[in-house]
Parts: sequence; C-alpha cells; structure tokens
Amino acid sequence: MAEPNAPERTAELKERLSAVRGRLEAACRAAGRDPAEVSLLAVTKTVPPADVADLIDLGLVEFAENRAQELAAKVRDVAATRPGASTRWHFVGGLQRNKVRTVLPWVTCIQSVDSARLARAIDKEVDRLRERGERSGPLPVLLQYSVDGDPARGGVPDDGLDALADLVAELPGLELTGVMAVAPLGGEPARSFAAIAAAAARVRERHPSARTLSAGMSGDLEIAVDHGSTVVRVGTALVGDRRITSE
Repeated sequence: MAEPNAPERTAELKERLSAVRGRLEAACRAAGRDPAEVSLLAVTKTVPPADVADLIDLGLVEFAENRAQELAAKVRDVAATRPGASTRWHFVGGLQRNKVRTVLPWVTCIQSVDSARLARAIDKEVDRLRERGERSGPLPVLLQYSVDGDPARGGVPDDGLDALADLVAELPGLELTGVMAVAPLGGEPARSFAAIAAAAARVRERHPSARTLSAGMSGDLEIAVDHGSTVVRVGTALVGDRRITSE
C-alpha cells in the first residue's frame, strides 16, 4: 500500500484542483456552455499513487495513464489505498498490440485507437475476457485523430478516419464513443481545434452515439472547450511536474 502524502502535498493538490476547476468553469461560461457538459480527466502519468488517492478524496473519479506497466501497478496500489472508490481509468497513450492484454483488465476506456490492427487486437482480447467470464460488455473506445497526419505522433490521419470509425462500430467487443486528439505543438491552436471538432462531427454524423470529444490539456483547455470538447485531459496544471521515484 502506498504511503500517504505529506500534508503540504495534499494542500498543493487541493489548490491546483480548485484552480483547474475554476479555469474550466470560466471557459464554459465564455463559450456559453454548461460546465456539466465537460468532464475533467486527471492525467496521472509519472505521479505516485498517493497523489491519485488525494485527488479521489477531493472528488475526482476519472484518471488516465499512458504506459501499460505503470497503469497496472498504479491501479492496484490505488485500489488497495482507496478500496471503496469508484474510480474509472482511461488509457490515453500510444498502445502496442502486444500490450493490449496488460492494459485491458484495468481500464474502462481506451482513448488511443488509431489503426484497424489495434482495434482488432483489442476486440480479440475483449472476446477472450468474455469467454473467461471477466468482462460482460464491450469496451468503450475513442479514435485518436491526427490533425496534421504526422505518423510519429500517433493518430489516424483524416483520410483514414471514416473507415476506422466504421470498422470499430462493427467490432462486437468495442463501443465507439467518440474522438480524441492532441493539438500539434507549434500550430495555430484555434485552427487545430476547429479541425478536431470537424473530424469529431463527421464521426458523429456516421455514428450518432460517438458523442465524446476528448481534446484540450493544461495549456489549451479553454480553446478546446470553445470548440466543443466534452473531456479535457489535465496533467501538469493539476499535479505539477513530478516523477515516480518508487518504480
């Protein structure tokens, strides 16, 4: 079981969370949106389980990781520390097919499906878990959309988005719930988020239940909210620049 945080760290997290919530509410007001329409997803990669435990105590339930091994270890540690918490874990990083089996037992959503091969690998593992009685329904997933088509950053390019959406919608082990994207560094943010919103709208037109748009992070959440984001993924603004020292 993870050691609890020092009171100073707990107070820091409380202050940071209050500031992020304030930014999110202000962004919604500025965009003419109800704050209840936008969820806060805490990205806790490289931070210790004690930080997650504190954030649970402060009312957060949605958390995200981007490395398979760190996810599995952290979920176990947090479950031991806060056994009654109804946390939901998302995977938001690039996922190799040989890591699908490591990730799947721990997550409620994978936000980074960007290829047919990965989608089929996840579907196959969901089917295996169903046969073992370890899963009863499909796994919600988001399509990771590449705004600029750069293969080094991950994501499905624009010309492959429709076909991938159609495939995922047909796979029995997956539930297509929307689109995730990261605005490219160095690009013009408003233009990038407009392109992301257009891509998400296109997927939603083909598959009306795919209503989630996961876009916006610590530095650009206001612009993302203005362009229709329903989930903002916040790490640095919430937990600071920290690294796990015990792993």
